[in-house]
Amino acid sequence: MDTHHSRNDRWQFHWGVQRRRAFTTAFALCIALLVQPISAKLAKELLSASRVSHSQPCVPIKMVSGSGQRIKLSIGSQTSYRTVYNVIGYLRGKINPDRYVLVGARHSSWYEGTLEDWSGGAAVVSQIIASISAQTRALWQPDRTIVFCSLGGSALGNIGSFEWGEANKVVLENRVVAYVSLHSPVRAYGPQSTASPSLLQLATDIHKKHVKSCLHPGGCPGLNISSLQSPVVMDFFTSQLAAPLVEFASSANSTESARFLSEAFFPFESSLAETLDPEFRLHETVAKMTAEALLRLANDPVLPFSPLDIALDVQNKLKADPLIRPDLLAAAASLRDNSGFFQSEIMRPANDPKERDPSHVRMLNDVLRDLEKSFLISDPPQGFSRNILYGLNRKTQGFAILKASVENSKHSSVNRSLSQVFNSICSAEKLIQSGLELFENDPNSSH
Repeated sequence: MDTHHSRNDRWQFHWGVQRRRAFTTAFALCIALLVQPISAKLAKELLSASRVSHSQPCVPIKMVSGSGQRIKLSIGSQTSYRTVYNVIGYLRGKINPDRYVLVGARHSSWYEGTLEDWSGGAAVVSQIIASISAQTRALWQPDRTIVFCSLGGSALGNIGSFEWGEANKVVLENRVVAYVSLHSPVRAYGPQSTASPSLLQLATDIHKKHVKSCLHPGGCPGLNISSLQSPVVMDFFTSQLAAPLVEFASSANSTESARFLSEAFFPFESSLAETLDPEFRLHETVAKMTAEALLRLANDPVLPFSPLDIALDVQNKLKADPLIRPDLLAAAASLRDNSGFFQSEIMRPANDPKERDPSHVRMLNDVLRDLEKSFLISDPPQGFSRNILYGLNRKTQGFAILKASVENSKHSSVNRSLSQVFNSICSAEKLIQSGLELFENDPNSSH
């Protein structure tokens, strides 16, 4: 592993290489069935479909009634090995160098034109690195270590992040406190920002501060911060480590409905960035929001997490679920009460420099860092995050694993999912209680 030191010796960059089998098509990965994508022209010959213009959303098409067809495909796909590259940079922290704040963007070289599709995140993280580098030349240093990740192989199943994460799992499990993502900063459509419950308040505050005007001709969309099963949620750091996540993004067209996947991958325009954000005003706003979140996470004495938001999120999910049991509701109510007390009586005084004890603050931050890990399960339904706090969509408010178990229509599966939810809530409350005990013997504490 080669190491390069810049003029400021606090910077370290590691060029990591992972080698893994990559297929010529991403659609056949992790699927038991044989899959072969075909062109729209061939599909039109096989199916009855009315002409759809580029401005119209995709419409369902059906086989011609009563007509059976035998299809013979000559497939020329070849399986081969390709090299996936990750670029990882460290800016060492001054006070807690063994606590990592990750900021990640993806790069890829899967198909022609990919530079247009993935350049936005790489450009934003590069600008953030340039700004922070200017501060380091003035001898500034963050309190916690900042780790910049440029990850490859994203289009083929987040290969880069999983390979690097697995190779460094023992270290990352104990050191990562949060993950700031730049998965796709400006999008044609879709949710603007994603945040795990721990960082929902931080994301909301930053969003309100920076998004004061709207570029959409149809009016400003509402604050759109969610905790959904988005592609970034399935990344290694969030799905496997349950690192609290925040990802800022902006939608260039809030009213346009999602088109077919091929149109998202292969836009009709020659330059996606120039089409969506010709003056790069949206990219600039996302960069400022991301940088502020990164600096808050790296420098705030007490991590800007909200245990109460986690408890409220759990309660909201349970209230919307028909499978709910009294013991689950009681556990969620107890978690809410203890989380509220913890946040107001323990976290708030710890932010006061006059009352701050460094050793207690470090232990307090470890409780905050590990709280979402209580909601990790070992075997989630296929396609779901291990962190069960992430929901399905805006219309489905309950726990995703409970919805999946109901669809599985097996009594044992439902009971198992209910037990997983209950055990996760109890685990989180025990962690909160351990945090409440941190200041019991503190002579400066008023409790």
